[in-house]
Amino acid sequence: MSDRPQVRASDADRDQAAQELREHYAAGRLSEDELSQRLETVYAASMLGELERVGADLPRLPLSPQARRAELAERQAHLRARLLQQAGGAFAPFVICTVIWVSSGASAAFWPAFALIPPILFVGRNMWRLHGPAPELDRVEADLSHGRRGHGRRGRERRHRGSFESGPRER
Repeated sequence: MSDRPQVRASDADRDQAAQELREHYAAGRLSEDELSQRLETVYAASMLGELERVGADLPRLPLSPQARRAELAERQAHLRARLLQQAGGAFAPFVICTVIWVSSGASAAFWPAFALIPPILFVGRNMWRLHGPAPELDRVEADLSHGRRGHGRRGRERRHRGSFESGPRER
């Protein structure tokens, strides 16, 4: 329901809590007497915290197919935005190479196209993982997180270790 117990409950909140109690009753977790007592409490509740306490001792129900699809779509949209944001920086070398190619007369073959290969492969592979027949959202998230590693201060220190040292390196 909500993390805010002092928020007033709506009719839709009460109906959802009642439906969940009925599903627990159908699964055999509640007796008929417990169900009726809890339903009275649900329909008399005015705050979300009261609704949460009514079912606090019951396990969470699995999401409905519609809720799962909505959750999947929301997560895909979030990952797609992260993917495009992260891939945007990968197109910078292509833009720089194209500017160099144009400023040098643009008479030779379009060699900056080679700078497009890595970002197109990265975006294409991850878009397939996001929207393909079997979405692999965890894998896309891992790819995006992996791309950020090593770019911070610690990563620069690791890459340049020893290049500015004055004495012999320790091994």
